[in-house]
Amino acid sequence: MTQKPVPAADPIGQAAQATQANVQAIGTAMTDMWKTMSGLSLPMDAMAKLQGDYISQATAMWNNTLTAFQKEGTPAAPVGDKRFSAEAWAKNPAAAMVAQAYLLNARTLLQMAESVQGDAKTKAKIRFAVQQWVDAASPANFLATNPEALAKAIETKGESITQGMQLLWKDIEQGHMSQTDESVFEVGRNVATSEGAVVFENDLFQLIEYKPLTAKVHERPMLFVPPCINKYYILDLQPENSVIRYTVENGHRVFVVSWRNPDASMVATTWDDYIERGPITAIAQVQDITGAEQINTLGFCVGGTILATALAVLAARGEQPAASMTLLTTLLDFSETGILDVFVDEGSVKLREMTIGTQAPGGPGLLKGKELATTFSFLRPNDLVWNYVVGNYLKGEAPPPFDLLYWNGDSTNLPGPMYCWYLRHTYLDNALRQPGALTVCGESLDLTRIKCPVFIYGSREDHIVPWQAAYKSTGVLSGSKDKTFVLGASGHIAGVINPANKNKRSHWVNTRLPAAADDWFKTATETPGSWWPVWSGWLGKQAGKQIAAPKAYGNRTHKVIEAAPGRYVKQKA
Repeated sequence: MTQKPVPAADPIGQAAQATQANVQAIGTAMTDMWKTMSGLSLPMDAMAKLQGDYISQATAMWNNTLTAFQKEGTPAAPVGDKRFSAEAWAKNPAAAMVAQAYLLNARTLLQMAESVQGDAKTKAKIRFAVQQWVDAASPANFLATNPEALAKAIETKGESITQGMQLLWKDIEQGHMSQTDESVFEVGRNVATSEGAVVFENDLFQLIEYKPLTAKVHERPMLFVPPCINKYYILDLQPENSVIRYTVENGHRVFVVSWRNPDASMVATTWDDYIERGPITAIAQVQDITGAEQINTLGFCVGGTILATALAVLAARGEQPAASMTLLTTLLDFSETGILDVFVDEGSVKLREMTIGTQAPGGPGLLKGKELATTFSFLRPNDLVWNYVVGNYLKGEAPPPFDLLYWNGDSTNLPGPMYCWYLRHTYLDNALRQPGALTVCGESLDLTRIKCPVFIYGSREDHIVPWQAAYKSTGVLSGSKDKTFVLGASGHIAGVINPANKNKRSHWVNTRLPAAADDWFKTATETPGSWWPVWSGWLGKQAGKQIAAPKAYGNRTHKVIEAAPGRYVKQKA
């Protein structure tokens, strides 16, 4: 049936047309979903309820909008979503109705995805795909249906659109979407500024030693192993929120691994290479420089996975070089990997192995940093993608400077063989937790051989390493008789980077370590403020007596190569 054009001056007609279009859109989307659900089913009673609820809510929405139109000057009710919270949406009943119709459609589609009967992994993939489609389809993301952007275009006489196009072109040229004003920051000038020096380097990492800030230091030094999928300076953004500086201020002699950003010369680098020539080498260098038989160690995210693997390899060789191990938002048991699980199955891993791994016909390659960054951004698309589409391009507003987002955009590559081994043996097979299931660096791997005291931290709202999964490390590391688990508020990064002097958020402690994470939480005690002091107090007990702080970096065999933060961290993907 041919639809008659609606005069531009008829707002009720426009709203009706928009509603009809939305109903047609959700019908099409439902049909498309059914076509992709091979082997899945949605109970008819659930479908009937969804349809009934949809009609009832759509009718109520339409009646409310008609009332708003009839009472001229009365703004439509807010739709309760920050994307539509600006005054321009509330004061324009037609725009408010479009937003409300969108939210209704989005809820219905997501409820459909939840109602699908099938195995857990397939359901998770459907939920993720539907959520991506729903977020992308928001009327806020399009100039024609965003009253804020349109009002600004009129107010600026089109200048905002011109600026938006300029920002878009700039992002096209640089190859990624700007989340912050990157021109403000420079590594070594106003981020990663803690004073130190590079005292060792090989083809995989530089070892940075930091200048003591106390007259005496603990006799056992501290080695940080950050993730290789990001730059290390997340631990040293600014002096007031630097984990590295905080540790130095508390009297520890601190060394940090700064991973090299892989290029074409590293395409054949393996997981074994990262373990042997990464933390195992770094531990030996710190021991040689300081003369300490045992050192304290810390791993963050995948850096924690790498560190624990290295210590297990050394344990298999009869060595126990760690006086303690701290794991921050780290996975050792990969049975609960949160949203990342939707990207991992036999087919996807095999594809990686055939394109960038050792099975690639043309030889191994690199997993590009931009691909990693894009993947992580789309885990939170409204905050890390569409928010910037609207602000940068539709409104023509350049994003403000923010050090954390600058770091987030400073991406790193990964060697294909290393990445494929990690993907298959951890996320897919979950073999790291199984004693003897893997051979790494020629040794049968058994994490229970790690005997040192362990401090494990998880973030309660972490979408990359769910805190319950981080808690499972307490069971995996059964060889350690001294284990502490602390839970912090917020997410994967903000939960970790929570300075003690800011007195923000809270953390939970519990000396009991039952098998189940939820049982631990039931009897845990919540305390306001950062978890850092808890860790600092624990670390001090592992660090030995106080000795005079060194007056120079390195030693006779480890001369200063260059000032911190070094060359490797400045290499771009």
